Amino acid sequence: MCILPMELFAQNPDFEQVDINRPLYKIPKSIPAQEEAHLFQHILTGTETGLYKIVGSDTPVPLWNESRVTQILRTQTDSGEQWFFVTGHGLLYSNDLKNFTIIGNEQGLPVLTLKEYDGQKTRLVKRAKEIKDIAVHPQNPNILVATTDKTVYLSRDGGQNWKSLGFSAQTAGAKAVAVASMPELTVFMSHPIYGLSYIYPDRKNPSWIDITGGFDVLPTQTYPDELSDIAAVVRTDSEGAEHTEIYISQTFLPNIFKLDWETKRGVRIYHGEEPTDTIDGLFWTGTNLLYTRPAGLSMVNISSGENIGIPSEFSMWQRSIAKVPEPVYSAYVPRNLSGFERGLILNELWMLKPEKVYTEYASEKLNKIKSLYVPAGIGKTVSGQDKMLKILKENNLNSIVIDMKDDSGVLRYKTKDPLVSQKGFVSKYAVELDSFVEKFKKEDIYLIARIVVFKDKHLSTYGKSKYAVWNSSTNSQWLGIKGTEEVKDEEGNVTDTKTLYYDEHWVDPYSHEVWEYNVAIAKELIARGFDEIQFDYIRFPTDGLNLKRASYRWQDEGMDKESALISFLSYARQNIDAPIGIDIYGANGWYRSGARTGQDVELLSEYVDVICPMFYPSHFEQGFLAHSPAVERPYRIYFYGTYRNSVIARNRSVIRPWAQAFKLPVSYDRRYYDANYVQRQIYGVRDSANHGYMYWNNVGRYDDIRPDVSDDEPYPWTLKEADMKYRKPALTGEFSKGNEE
Repeated sequence: MCILPMELFAQNPDFEQVDINRPLYKIPKSIPAQEEAHLFQHILTGTETGLYKIVGSDTPVPLWNESRVTQILRTQTDSGEQWFFVTGHGLLYSNDLKNFTIIGNEQGLPVLTLKEYDGQKTRLVKRAKEIKDIAVHPQNPNILVATTDKTVYLSRDGGQNWKSLGFSAQTAGAKAVAVASMPELTVFMSHPIYGLSYIYPDRKNPSWIDITGGFDVLPTQTYPDELSDIAAVVRTDSEGAEHTEIYISQTFLPNIFKLDWETKRGVRIYHGEEPTDTIDGLFWTGTNLLYTRPAGLSMVNISSGENIGIPSEFSMWQRSIAKVPEPVYSAYVPRNLSGFERGLILNELWMLKPEKVYTEYASEKLNKIKSLYVPAGIGKTVSGQDKMLKILKENNLNSIVIDMKDDSGVLRYKTKDPLVSQKGFVSKYAVELDSFVEKFKKEDIYLIARIVVFKDKHLSTYGKSKYAVWNSSTNSQWLGIKGTEEVKDEEGNVTDTKTLYYDEHWVDPYSHEVWEYNVAIAKELIARGFDEIQFDYIRFPTDGLNLKRASYRWQDEGMDKESALISFLSYARQNIDAPIGIDIYGANGWYRSGARTGQDVELLSEYVDVICPMFYPSHFEQGFLAHSPAVERPYRIYFYGTYRNSVIARNRSVIRPWAQAFKLPVSYDRRYYDANYVQRQIYGVRDSANHGYMYWNNVGRYDDIRPDVSDDEPYPWTLKEADMKYRKPALTGEFSKGNEE
């Protein structure tokens, strides 16, 4: 359908004016029956603050505002329109856009049990587990499929009841799902590590089958890079017969594939030009595949593989969508405004403004923080402070991170808070906090207080170990077993074996009293002059041959590890009036699986302002991205990693990586570690999502760092064009609090 300007109506008898509060857009007199019901609707938008419709002169009207809305799905059944919305409270349903009901939580979809603490008492609340994706069968609107991070669900009655289909992988991280008849009923899902999988749910004892062939793989890697979306497309051939085709996009490599169902392989039909780009939110317009990418929408002709650019009506949609509170995640554009033969569903629309980071404490000061980690032992002395200030100035840095509660749980400042004094242990080498803050503030240095949370040797022994992670077998504090060692006498005879433990003591992440203690520390440090809190070890223990014996005495019925971390960060968010950052493993910033630690960036970004991935090259497998020229590996890891982490977080948090300013005795470091190794990391961050970085050296030795690089300084080394080319960053720029008009 063409949208015609008003002056053409008099010359075109096939159109008549209809009052839909948008007088420039007209409706054809001849309307397909299946489209007639929704012709007179307005644009709908799903945002962080809820669901809106756009009326009149681009005026947003709230329809439902109890939670964010990240995805919109419309189906047309015999009984009329059905609307489904993926929200922070679960799957929302409406058949009239006036009455809304959360469905599925009592009919098969999973529910989280969260703990709320008001400082006096706790209460348990139920909340739907986050749905990552939802899709409808293209030929049967009663068949829906949805997925959480680790379970796929199928509904055959229009979303009223759901059945688990299990999962295709051992680790969480589902990204997308689809359902179609191939011709047998088939459900598809994508995983960030294992590629595409499918299952035949109507077969006896169905099981998931992986498809990895044909999809693009990063150099040195085995499995396909993350697949972002799956679209089931029904096309009609020249004889009028319908057949279904499956199309898949990639999240971080700009590709679209058609699935060859006969050979079970992906066949690439489109490849973008940039080394990093995101293609997501696939939607079949009836003629082309529409998708969302950073800074806009585009379309691909699936027959020719030609990118045919932005829909001509995009500026109109964009103008309307821009009127609702940001960030915007999804939209529905009805047929009368779409310019196509059907209404359009648009997803991942936060990418339309990739330069914006939507944080709770948004300010230009939070942008481009460039920091040094300062060991508290150095920070406590005047000479150590002067040394760090000199390094900051010489390298154009503007911030420090310093331990205020260290890896043993020892406080590195003298507290004035009664609760902290009661439960904490102050080091005799504590920093004189007031003079320290005054000195660095005088030099306009941004101060970040690092607080190690759930790894805490001191608190684990407090009150007869009431807060310790417990060993269910020994009825004592749990310590992770590393292995055993033979004990020999003077003559070399083995006389015994000795158990070796990890030097880590853990407190119970389910304990609201542990939360209260750590948040009290954070609140005091902000009150005494720090600008930002950085929580480290926001996770459960991961190492130990006896890990299965770790038990949690503060765990309430129905709670799991995910709900414990959400509950803690919700409590922290409500009580800390300052930016909150968290440290995460580099792998958890690279993949959305949350493997090992449960640090799901997509989940955690809802509660924190800054995410600090440790993309240390020494900590990845030594062959990871070490293709020729291998010396460029640090650049690649930080370039791709920073971009990936930003996309996974949907720009809800600043991504400020830790840069490796230390050498480990691993093979790659032995060969390549030097000042250039460190500087390549900084260029990688700069050329990606350029919001700052932090140098880590455990002992405060920064002989290997160089002055910060400007945004327009050319990359000083040569990259093979086939490897990647220099580009201006796609995810940089302004900050927003998110609820602006």
